[in-house]
Amino acid sequence: MSGFVEKPQPVEVPGLVHLHTGKVRELYQNEAGDLVMVASDRMSAFDWVLPTEIPDKGRVLTQLSLWWFDQLADLVPHHVLSTDLPEHAPADWAGRTVVCKSLRMVPVECVARGYLTGSGLAEYRQTRTVCGLALPEGLVDGSELPAPIFTPATKAAVGEHDENVSYEEVARQVGAETATALRQTTVAVYARGRDIARERGIILADTKFEFGYEGDQLVLADEVLTPDSSRFWPADEWQPGRAQPSYDKQFVRDWLTSPESGWDRAADVPPPPLPEQVVAATRAKYVEAYERLTGTSWS
Repeated sequence: MSGFVEKPQPVEVPGLVHLHTGKVRELYQNEAGDLVMVASDRMSAFDWVLPTEIPDKGRVLTQLSLWWFDQLADLVPHHVLSTDLPEHAPADWAGRTVVCKSLRMVPVECVARGYLTGSGLAEYRQTRTVCGLALPEGLVDGSELPAPIFTPATKAAVGEHDENVSYEEVARQVGAETATALRQTTVAVYARGRDIARERGIILADTKFEFGYEGDQLVLADEVLTPDSSRFWPADEWQPGRAQPSYDKQFVRDWLTSPESGWDRAADVPPPPLPEQVVAATRAKYVEAYERLTGTSWS
């Protein structure tokens, strides 16, 4: 059992039809048929959407994604049409809302890894492979891979795990031509992001993208290269062989698995609210990632 601790009620907005409540985002459709995506301040961990929000998180994710879409535009088009607030939208949607193209989404989480950690590390320790790709002996937690790899996953419903799959399985599901385009574009976008982040003292360890089609054109969708979709590590503290410090929700994971939280992850009971110091530390990391990557101060 997992999912939402408290399922949010979507805001009703005249002229918009609510389509979906995700872990972080609410998805609407306007009268023109375009999608309206609103990033909330919700935080998820261990397949649960937590009862405590992180202030400014939705705005950070949205503004950082918009910045990255600009950096990547020569590699792949993106889905954003406008950042104007829809008429009648609540004022607190400002800065967290994008109007975007309605695409034929590809049902694959397109994961790129340049470093070994997380579920990739777990598989490597068992089989010396990740998603069926053979890797060299002797790699440890945080090792840089010889080259970035495409390690796709199937998309799961809220409260369920994404499942790592092989490239061959992706090709079987979506066709060889689409699978090839996904792999090439994912690795190219990761490499661009990695190089930009490295210039700013950040290691982009891995990340995931979502793509859709507009006609025959592959389009980058959802969010891109944020602390929610990526692992960012401070380059000056990188030390293979251990868990790395990071610009993401690690403060939340660490507290939830600590004796202080009193939560048993295996007991199928919802996690407790987050204490103020964990909320403040997590917000600070998200803001720091935004400021270091974009070179602009958060306000």
